[in-house]
Amino acid sequence: MSPFSKLVSVLAVLSAPMLLAACADPAPLYVDQAWIRISPNKDTPSAGYFVVHGGETPVELRDVMTDRALRVEMHESVAKDGKMTMQPISAVPVPAKGEVAFAPGGKHLMLFGVNAEAVQQGKVPLTFLFSNGDRIIVDAIVQKAGAAAPMDMKQH
Repeated sequence: MSPFSKLVSVLAVLSAPMLLAACADPAPLYVDQAWIRISPNKDTPSAGYFVVHGGETPVELRDVMTDRALRVEMHESVAKDGKMTMQPISAVPVPAKGEVAFAPGGKHLMLFGVNAEAVQQGKVPLTFLFSNGDRIIVDAIVQKAGAAAPMDMKQH
């Protein structure tokens, strides 16, 4: 084998991992850590929380739906004139490879009229709609009023 052939062989072996890495699947857009705190008063909305993990490109979360509640709205808690208040939000930017947390004291869902049977089952399926056309369905764990947040959500 000529020195040139050996060099080409060595370069081929050394570059193979880089070429394979370039062929790897792109980072997926996904939602996890979904949970709902049920309101103690059936006439007031329950609150929903979750984390969106961005994929390869930025997107917007446009809506969240479920057939286990009469209505779902996205809201954000904000300080206004020295008081905390809530305001509806119509879309939430999700940066590429970033995270957006819906957590107590910040962005959250308001679920009106959560189905009592879903509460008994301990989960509510949520459908997340994104600007790129993705629809992601995630089961949110139901927490009764007064229960602590699930352990994995306490880090957000």
